[in-house]
Amino acid sequence: MSGNEVHAEPAPDGRATRWDDHKTQNRLATLRLEAILNAAMLVVAEDGADASVRDIAQRAGVPRSVVYRVFTDRADLDEQLRVRILRDLSERLDPALDPHGTITEAIAFAVDSYIRWIVDYPRLHRFLSIGSRARREVGARTVTEAKADIATRVTGLAGAVLAANGVDTGLAESLAYGVVGLVDATVNRWLANPDHAIDADTLRGFLQSAIWNLIRGTFSDAGIDLQPTTSIAAVIAG
Repeated sequence: MSGNEVHAEPAPDGRATRWDDHKTQNRLATLRLEAILNAAMLVVAEDGADASVRDIAQRAGVPRSVVYRVFTDRADLDEQLRVRILRDLSERLDPALDPHGTITEAIAFAVDSYIRWIVDYPRLHRFLSIGSRARREVGARTVTEAKADIATRVTGLAGAVLAANGVDTGLAESLAYGVVGLVDATVNRWLANPDHAIDADTLRGFLQSAIWNLIRGTFSDAGIDLQPTTSIAAVIAG
């Protein structure tokens, strides 16, 4: 073999480049979906649940037809938008659902976190409740699951308190769903009333007091004496 012989580089594997193209297409599709959902959140936050696909497409800077290539139909867009809105809300509420300090401080922090988000984004909250103009949907699966997830976390906390004090934990789930239902119904009615019989601060105070009294009454009936200054750590310790 001659010392001057040049060895040819092996030809690239067609399978590898094919997968590269596939990954690139997936990445672009994800970016387009994210851009449309971001635009949808902005439009709904500004214009409310009656925002159209045309409005959303214009904000995203794409033709309306592209929206329908990314999403199966308006129902699919609405459902994925709910997921995005709930993710934003969850980021606000997560710290409040891992409570510290006294019981009343924990309640106040949770209520305040929720009310602040509602005051900032009332139209997004209404969209969660009723859907879009093209597809009204009360009780959407995504929203129901999000409420159930919050209730499950509250159930775990209430159950830990009951168990630490030697009480059957059966009441925990009923208490949790009672709290979630109370807050949900009260806030939805407040938002549905454009004249707002009470302001946000009064609503906040009412919910804090109502939740505290519901929790204290439930635990009192179970033989557990709670005080406003009782710490979360102490009551779990039993």
